[in-house]
Formats: sequence, C-alpha cells, structure tokens
Amino acid sequence: MERTEILEDILKEIDKHPEIMSRRDALKYFALSPLATSVITSASIGNVQLKASVPNEKIVIVGGGLAGISTAARLKNRLNNPDITIIEPEPLSASYQRGLTLVAAGIWDMSQIQYNRDDKIPHGIKLIKGRATSFDPQNNTLTVDNKDVIAYKQLILATGVALNYAGIKGLSSSITSFTKNTDLLKNSGLTKNGLHSIFFRDGASATWRAIQQLIQKAKTHTSTTKLQAIFTHPNTEINCESASINIMYLVHSRLIEAKVRDKITMIYNTSSTNLHNVIEFHDAILKQFKQKNFIYNYSHNLFEINPENKVAIFEKYSQLDTKNEKIEMAYDFIHITPPMKEHNEITTSPLGSLKDQTLMNKETLQHVKFKNVWAIESSSVSAKHKVLVDNIISHMQNKNSSSKYTGYKAESFITNMGTAMLAEYDWSMKQQPSFPLNPMQERWIWWLMELYICKTTTISGMMKGYP
Repeated sequence: MERTEILEDILKEIDKHPEIMSRRDALKYFALSPLATSVITSASIGNVQLKASVPNEKIVIVGGGLAGISTAARLKNRLNNPDITIIEPEPLSASYQRGLTLVAAGIWDMSQIQYNRDDKIPHGIKLIKGRATSFDPQNNTLTVDNKDVIAYKQLILATGVALNYAGIKGLSSSITSFTKNTDLLKNSGLTKNGLHSIFFRDGASATWRAIQQLIQKAKTHTSTTKLQAIFTHPNTEINCESASINIMYLVHSRLIEAKVRDKITMIYNTSSTNLHNVIEFHDAILKQFKQKNFIYNYSHNLFEINPENKVAIFEKYSQLDTKNEKIEMAYDFIHITPPMKEHNEITTSPLGSLKDQTLMNKETLQHVKFKNVWAIESSSVSAKHKVLVDNIISHMQNKNSSSKYTGYKAESFITNMGTAMLAEYDWSMKQQPSFPLNPMQERWIWWLMELYICKTTTISGMMKGYP
C-alpha cells in the first residue's frame, strides 16, 4: 500500500471529527512531525519481499477477525497462487474491536468501527461462513457446524478469546463480542440498571448512554453520600489489558467535563497485585490514580453480582494461607471487564490449550505435537503475523522455524480526553519503545495516534497484509 493511500485514509477519519482537528491542520502537523511521518511510513510499506517457492498446500484459517484476515493477506502477498480458506460465521468479524472503548466514551459511533467481513476478505481467499465445531489434527481435518468436514495441509487458529461473563455468578449468559440486543442480552442483566461492559458490540453503545445517565443523576444528586462508580479487572488474561483502565479514565474525563466529578466516588478493583506488570507503567498509572482521586483495591476479584439490588461481591485474595474475604460493594454504575477463556472447541480437542507452552511454542507460534498447526491471538497481531507467516513458509519448504516472537505488546492508556501514554514491552516486562519519547509522559501525539492512525493502519494496512 502506498504512503499516500494510508495518509488519505487517515485524513478521512480526521474529517469525521472537525471539532478535534481540521484536515488542513492535520496536514501541517504531519509535515512538521517526524514521529507522525515515521508511523505512517512504517504502516505503508508494500510487499517488497519476493514470492516464496513452496508446494501449493491448502491452508485453512479458523477465525476471520483481524488476526485471521491479516495473516491470510500476508500469506497471499508472499505465496504464488496460494490455496487459502477462512472459516468465520460472523458477518461483522472484521470490526475494529479496540475502538469499543472510544464508542463507550461517546467519541466514536459504532458505525465507525464496523466493517463487513466479506468486504475485507482479500481477493482470491475462499470463505466458509460457518463455525469450526471440532478438530481432528491426527487426520488433518476439522468440522464446520457439526456437519461439513474440511481437510487441510496447514491449519491456523485465529479464534481470539471467548468472553466468560458466566464466570461471574449472576451473569449466566453466553454473550460474545458480537451479541446484539436480543432476548439473550436482555436476560443477562447487562446494559441496564447501571450494569455495563464495553467488550461486546451493543455493550459499548449502552455504556455511553449509561455514562450520560450517570451525569444526569449526579446533577440532581443532593445527598452528602456520593454516588459510586466501580470498574473491575478479572483474574484471567484479557484481549486488551488497558481497556479496564481506559474506560475509567474516560468516564472521569466526562464527569469533569460535566462538572459533577465531586459527586461520584470512583473505584478500581483489580484481581492483580499491581496496576501494570511493567513497574514503570505501574508507577505512572498509580501516580495518575492518586492525582485523579481514584480509590484502588488490589487482589479484588469480582465473582458475583446482584443486578436487582445493584451490589457487586468481590473475593479479596489473602496474602496468607487464610480464607479469602468476601466484600460487598453497592454501585450506581459498574463497568465489568469479564473473565476470558479459550474456546471450548479447541481446549477439549486433541489440540488442547493454546496458552499451554508445552503444546504451543510461544516464540514460533507452532504446535509442539502437530507441526502443521499454528496459532495467533488477537493481541499484538502486527508483530505476530510476520513471525507466523515466515515460519509457515519455512515449514512448507521443509526448513526449521527461525522467526521468533519476542512477546512484544503495545498498549495505549487514554489518560484524559486528549492525552494518552504508550506502553511497549516484551515478555521480560521491560520497555521496548519504538519512538524517542518518554512513554510514561501523557502526550497529545499518542491520543491522535489512537484516534486516527491506529485504526487506519490496522484496517487499511494490516488487513491487506502490510507492513
């Protein structure tokens, strides 16, 4: 993709928000900013690698979201006449999930992050509109919708994680990232009476409505007892580590904007023993929490909720070998970051757990037992899909997998309406900054990257197989 195409797509995004920046001002900024120019340039590098000479093997990718589509596109760019099939049931799977936080804060509309799957599948890639329901890696086959058997030579698992709201007592449901406002959602307790979560499509829009309702309630609140807003972080890995903090920061900004922040107590309960695993970012976030007058509690895991009485029940983990404490907290507004897990179809199959390092090599992304099976998660796709494609091609050429994933992750912390931090690190929990700026300092440039550049380079770049 040409640099001018990426820049034009970014400018189209800017045109949607003239109250933040005009196209003219943006062009001036890009002309003057070496940092912005480097980001756009790195995202617009086309296919400069030679086509690989490999057997024409059938490649099946389970999952048609960012990870699956970007991997398919990169393979297509690297191979001559590839035979690639994506299996994906959801028509809007190509949507920009990272943008749900900005939808929940009233900055974006849902239509700005939704894309039709069929429009984003690269030309020449086959599509099966169904769900992979079982796997038989011994015979190099899988089953779609419990009936159609699909054979493969190379299998790539790009299924992402499953939202496990049912892991919290009182939220028995099977809500997915794409759940609509159906009876399933209505019966779950979510999206009403102060109980919200941004991790599914209708949940993000409902959260923005709830923030506005909280503001109106605060404006008429005359009691000396403050209203209470709680934000949670679970005891499992999640697909966007910064989201649970970002939504709290943005609610805080909206309350400041409405001049009602002093009427609301804001509490962050995390099951972890810190605010970030990288000590420098933990310290920076902790400083911000104190400046913003947030209450924060470590080792507090949400395990039950009573939507009718608006009470959340947390288990406080003990540092000693004693019984964990149960703590009840009333709320006027609560944002839940749900526990997440792998899909049952994979964990109960011979493929086992994709998180288990004895089964999946975390550096090569290759299954230890089934050498033609690979996995890519939805986080850090920009780093992983390069490694994955290089190693698949090496394997098809009967060579050893030499490309290694270092554990690189990049997270934006939207600290205010107009500023953000950029956390980049690897498995060692050491910083791996890409830019010559202090990443712990809140900056306008990181905010602009989150608003305009990241989504564009993802949709217009990565989903076409670049960089």
